[in-house]
Amino acid sequence: MKPPDPAAVEAFLLANPDFLAERPQLYAILTPPRRIHGEVVADHMAAMIQAGRQEWRGLLEAGRTRGAFAAKVAEAVLALLANPDAEDCLRHEWPARLGIDSARLVPLVPGPALVLRDVTVASAALHGEAAALIRREALLRVGEATLALGAREPADLPNEPESLAFLARALATALAR
Repeated sequence: MKPPDPAAVEAFLLANPDFLAERPQLYAILTPPRRIHGEVVADHMAAMIQAGRQEWRGLLEAGRTRGAFAAKVAEAVLALLANPDAEDCLRHEWPARLGIDSARLVPLVPGPALVLRDVTVASAALHGEAAALIRREALLRVGEATLALGAREPADLPNEPESLAFLARALATALAR
């Protein structure tokens, strides 16, 4: 792709002075001027700083969510280690420790080893009587079975494939002992 002619870009911006103000997300990728030349440039720099702050807030929040879920997974695995009955642990302890509504081991569901998806109508075969509540589910292959996790709030079951895969591996190891 050929870069645009700088004169054409300048002409466009002169003809459309509100273009950047209406698209503050662009400030996150623009290089700020080296010097401040009046209030208008200062306003643009302030907008760029604000856009950068918003981006960092989003990244920090995502990191906190990942960290919180990883800590819950660690607690669930510790409970699994302490309980001699792995299936009892996953049915009775994991929902509270993971902050979800359903954790069940069901017959093998065909498909990928890990599926994480939003659902409008959850399967009772996967989530039992909690199915009516479930709006997000994770299906994880555990040997010849599937670990079905369900949550009523999508944020309670975040897109954390590494943590979910670790949880499945820990369960498989516990079931094999």
